[in-house]
Amino acid sequence: MTELDDRKIKILDAIIRNYLDTGEPVGSRTISKYSDLNLSSATIRNEMSDLEEMGYILQPHTSAGRIPSDKGYRFYVDNLMKEKNREVTEMKEFMIEHTTKMEQVLQQMAKVLATNTNYAAMITAPSYQRNKVKFLQLSQMDNDQILAVIVMEGNIVKNKMIPTREALDSETILKLNILLNTSLNGLSVEQINLSTISKLKEQAGIHSNIVGDVLDALAEAIQEDEDLEIYTSGATNILKYPELSDSGKASELLSAFEEKQQLVGLVNDTLASEENGIQVYIGDESPVKNMKDCSVVTATYELGEGMQGTIGIIGPKRMDYENVMDNLKTLKVQLDTVFKKPKKE
Repeated sequence: MTELDDRKIKILDAIIRNYLDTGEPVGSRTISKYSDLNLSSATIRNEMSDLEEMGYILQPHTSAGRIPSDKGYRFYVDNLMKEKNREVTEMKEFMIEHTTKMEQVLQQMAKVLATNTNYAAMITAPSYQRNKVKFLQLSQMDNDQILAVIVMEGNIVKNKMIPTREALDSETILKLNILLNTSLNGLSVEQINLSTISKLKEQAGIHSNIVGDVLDALAEAIQEDEDLEIYTSGATNILKYPELSDSGKASELLSAFEEKQQLVGLVNDTLASEENGIQVYIGDESPVKNMKDCSVVTATYELGEGMQGTIGIIGPKRMDYENVMDNLKTLKVQLDTVFKKPKKE
């Protein structure tokens, strides 16, 4: 890995990223458009020739651009894993340093939100959301197993050993890497449906069992959840409204806030939405059974890639929606200001 200088590394990175995006061989003209490189096409061609000679890229056809080789993919994913693991470590250290502050601030914000709206309020602590695929890499380890490296949104790296009936040659590994990345990159778990899986296995042909094992490993990575911390305030505010003060309804609503487990469905529904703005659930639209007589307004806040939390207001259907939305927007800005990690100069 020490044989590559910074310029070659940048060019190799640009080739791989372009190829993952398009699935087409990458030429020097495309690479020259990268503003941070500031190199002529001739210089880039010379560097690409060196990279090809070193085995990091291939030229599938005489007149075509280059594509990554297994060696190129391995260099890329090793560096990606180092970078992403460092980013995750830094973010977690930052969050740990600010844990006490975060708990105090979130509890106070939930209280202020409940007071300002006169409804019940909830805020979740930010957690890593890794429900989208960023990168997949298969590498032959020995004759009867391959290593699958899966990088998820939120910079989470998962490794999975997959048994094989026979050793796979470099060309087969390369084709499987291209197939998996062009088909799955950027997809959420909801988007990887039966049609996508069937098409992938069909394209993989005799290696469909390997694709199936990779998808199983991917599902495991997506489904692993961290404990969700939920802060609530103002639950008794909802008793001020006659339509919600019936003993049966009130008991169910207060139970939802006390146990909090029922609120997880609301949080997951909010985070799973394609919309990052404010969402409104009225009556039966609510994912929480005990809130069918209420209106629920939620919003997602983000503290960096993959770090998200949910803010929610629960009240009667005749709530002051404009005031609620204004308060949610204000709170989102405040959360960004308080917790967003400063960018390094």
